[in-house]
Amino acid sequence: MASSMELSCWGGDWGLPSVHAECLVVMTYARFSGAPLKISVIDNAWNAPRGSIPLLISDDIVISQPAKILNFLRKQKYNADYELSSKDGADTLAYIALLEEKLHPAMLYTFWIEADNYYNVTKPWFASRIPFPLSWYLPRKMSRDAVNRILLTKGGPPLYSITEIEVQIYRDAKECLNLLSNRLGSSPFFFGNKPTTLDAFVFGFLAPLYKAPFLKVQLQEHLKQLPNLCHFCDDILSCYFRRNFSGTSPEGQDTVDANLQKLTQLVNKESNLIEKMDDNLRKSPQHPPRKLTTVKLSTAEEGNNSLNRLSPL
Repeated sequence: MASSMELSCWGGDWGLPSVHAECLVVMTYARFSGAPLKISVIDNAWNAPRGSIPLLISDDIVISQPAKILNFLRKQKYNADYELSSKDGADTLAYIALLEEKLHPAMLYTFWIEADNYYNVTKPWFASRIPFPLSWYLPRKMSRDAVNRILLTKGGPPLYSITEIEVQIYRDAKECLNLLSNRLGSSPFFFGNKPTTLDAFVFGFLAPLYKAPFLKVQLQEHLKQLPNLCHFCDDILSCYFRRNFSGTSPEGQDTVDANLQKLTQLVNKESNLIEKMDDNLRKSPQHPPRKLTTVKLSTAEEGNNSLNRLSPL
């Protein structure tokens, strides 16, 4: 079993532990399987050893891509799928392939290509977390990479441009969401009462789409019309990424409580010290105030003193 495991990933917002779908997949699987990952939030992909996010580092082993990271975690005995049958395993692979083929291109388009969303949500979010001058360059590069990735997988006769592909990728994504909704039904997870790899992938892809404050909400609106998928996301957030009203995690709350206890003890000590000082003052002998002796001046001396008081020097 690996001695330590550190996951480099993009940070969170909008009520999510990470706004990046693939980072969220790995983080969610780690929660499902109990893998003790140390989360390292990065401010640009170039900080990662291989420039790929998410990235898992364990001793001298460096792994990128969610599927490879999850396989590594399983080899370390952190397996969320140990109760699945071989048929369930095959279904898992099929649905993950469906997500990659049908939903992921539409997500890339929604976040990185749709102009209103890109310039008002995606670009400002990433630019605010990337140091200058990379904040000017990296968001545009990530947008170009999204275009190239979509064209590589979807571009071809008769669809050659990104605008021609838009209608098709949104149609495919809505079909994918409908299939996921039908498969989930009224169950809490896709294979019953326990979360698995498929749940981690579905949550990782759906949660950013569900929570992002988009201006163009075509795909988001369709998702919100499928209440079981929305409840699925909300339940995982509340059960596995629970935060209290002060914004701290349960582990962080323990630290807050300990600090509060120390502060209370310090205040009590100071209060006791003040009480002792009061007691000592009460017990100390009290001397009456001394009376001042009044000296009566003659008329001539009083006149001289009056002149002296009026003098500026």
